[in-house]
Amino acid sequence: MVLLALMQANSAVLDVDGNCKAVDQAARDAAAAGARVLLTPELFPVGYAPLRVRTELDPSGLPAIRRTLAGIAKRHGIAVVYSLPAVTAGGQWQISATLVSSRGEELLSYSKVHLFGAEERKAFSPADAAPAVVDLDGIRTSLAICYDVEFPETARAAAARGAELLLVPTALAHGFEEVPQILLRARALESQLTVAYANHSGSEDGCEFLGGSVIAAPDGSLLAAAGPGPELLFAEVSAEAARDARDAVPYLAERRPGVYRAWEDSLRQERPAKF
Repeated sequence: MVLLALMQANSAVLDVDGNCKAVDQAARDAAAAGARVLLTPELFPVGYAPLRVRTELDPSGLPAIRRTLAGIAKRHGIAVVYSLPAVTAGGQWQISATLVSSRGEELLSYSKVHLFGAEERKAFSPADAAPAVVDLDGIRTSLAICYDVEFPETARAAAARGAELLLVPTALAHGFEEVPQILLRARALESQLTVAYANHSGSEDGCEFLGGSVIAAPDGSLLAAAGPGPELLFAEVSAEAARDARDAVPYLAERRPGVYRAWEDSLRQERPAKF
């Protein structure tokens, strides 16, 4: 059993120092409470404002921000998931998430596959790599980002690779309450893994964030849920919870991927009927 901490907070756009201080305080408080990992929201260190981030943030400063965040993890002895822009070798900007260990070592990285809205699509490029999995204190752990988890294929890809815990930095505005309240629990249930979903709160660059972060268990039950304001959530998570759910109802073992591929192939081959 591992105690997971989830940070829901208000970020200040492009105030990197202030935002990193907020992460530092959350890491300190989470570690003091016995948590082994802290999950933070999407793009929190730079703030969620895709166009401003893309045009005003100097990418040469990103390695220093990463070192600062790794230092926070090491100083407080807690693994941390953070989200930042990443620039590929080809010059494309992507939204990334990184898991660093309690020693500040990078364990896992992931780049967002599904971009949401016109601003994200203008500022960033979508990635296409599947979520990878790493052992974190005995729990097979994977990453996704925000809109990604609204597609069942993302959580299922992580679960099919052995994930028992899916950590999801997000930036969800008001008006999408069904995502954390219904959809996240369904994702946890259908892929039988714990899903933690860390959102912003308050207003950032004109966007009013929902808050409402959740941690959902592999049986679809709710382990923890936040209100609209800043909050540090805690929940105990385990590999056994995922394994027990998969033993009870073997969704993963009884999938038929070949059949599903045939369905997709037949759909592509169909021609519209002529009237």
